Amino acid sequence: MSQERTGVATFKGNPITLIGPELKVGDKAPDFSINKNLVENASLADYAGKVKLISVVPSIDTGVCDAQTRRFNVEAASLGENVAILTVSVDLPFAQSRWCGASGVDKVVLLSDYKGHSFGEAYGVYIKELGLDMRSIFVIDANDTIQYVEYLPEMTEHPNYEQAISAVKALL
Repeated sequence: MSQERTGVATFKGNPITLIGPELKVGDKAPDFSINKNLVENASLADYAGKVKLISVVPSIDTGVCDAQTRRFNVEAASLGENVAILTVSVDLPFAQSRWCGASGVDKVVLLSDYKGHSFGEAYGVYIKELGLDMRSIFVIDANDTIQYVEYLPEMTEHPNYEQAISAVKALL
């Protein structure tokens, strides 16, 4: 049974339970296997040798998630080819593809954790009560060591975009 963490996060002020470990700076980034689209999977190894900013959102179709993904898409343009910005949600790949097309997002890779919740449980962000992944940010260096972590205490809040981007730039 995976570790359950209580008292660390809320959704609209109501306590939620996160499944999985609380990762920290210096930890080796756990591998995962999630959907890149309906037929392809993606794992940490697919981005080997790159700095990775993983932006986790509960659902791409909500205001904060939309803004978070758009912001990192804009930032991606100035970070170069050695950085992979990944947005993980439990949305179906159909919804992610539709949203990207309608939003003009083309620099961020959207990955779906809807089957099996491999990412959510490995990174300690799977919400037991809602079946979603908790808003969070992970910056992982080219050697797959975590260099920055932000677990949001309230799911409806924005992450600290500036700190996340600064953590990425410090690795370049």
